Amino acid sequence: METALRIGSFVLIFALLALWEALRPRRPLTQAKRRRWLTNLALVVTDTLVLRLMGGAVAYAAAVYVQQRGWGWLNAVDWPYWLEFIMVIIALDFALYLQHVMSHYLPVFWRLHKVHHTDLDIDLTTGIRFHPLEIGVSMLYKVGVVTALGADPWAVLIFEVILNGTALFTHSNIDIPEKFDQLLRRVLVTPDMHRVHHSTTPRETNSNFGTFISVWDRLCGTYRQAPALGQLGMEIGLQEYRNPKALNFFSLLLVPFRGQAQGNRDNY
Repeated sequence: METALRIGSFVLIFALLALWEALRPRRPLTQAKRRRWLTNLALVVTDTLVLRLMGGAVAYAAAVYVQQRGWGWLNAVDWPYWLEFIMVIIALDFALYLQHVMSHYLPVFWRLHKVHHTDLDIDLTTGIRFHPLEIGVSMLYKVGVVTALGADPWAVLIFEVILNGTALFTHSNIDIPEKFDQLLRRVLVTPDMHRVHHSTTPRETNSNFGTFISVWDRLCGTYRQAPALGQLGMEIGLQEYRNPKALNFFSLLLVPFRGQAQGNRDNY
């Protein structure tokens, strides 16, 4: 049931957003869509295999294990279930915000994370463009957070569903009316808000780190309203990776092992 819920929701959201992108795109694409999609889909298949080798739904399994043994903070208190459920969602989202910031500022993690930023266009498949090693590290990080919290398994499962869906949504190339976008981003991360994060300008790349809830960027001073060149004028990707032919699946697997170790903050 857990696997069916995660995969079923992912496929449904992917199909709806792909249709929306086709009917009402926000930006014209600059690269061949077929080549980019093949690369990004190949990465997500590899990432899925890595997670399978790690035991599948690791965070959910960790939550079950922790609950059975009464470990973690929430297992030491007696609060209403609905409150603990909401707290797990919020805490996990903030934990991923912090992880995202570290992925930009710590050289060892930026080596892995920059694979995600090498995409020369941004659409829903950018949301699944991650190096397999980063996926593994991220899962271990989530297991640590889940264990410390004593998170309820169902809350973890629902968060994973939300995480997968919002990864597609926030990267999607969909046109949302500006007034609605501004209203929505008061609480949630929108595509226009997150797209700034994929700008080639480092001060814009190092902003809008939020995954699902948008308030973390405002509270922590990393929020940027819009790119300097506007949504249609901004350039997507990283300055040092501009050759589409060098951004194929196999080349991306080698990106973390090439070049000098530095965080993205050093690109200012």
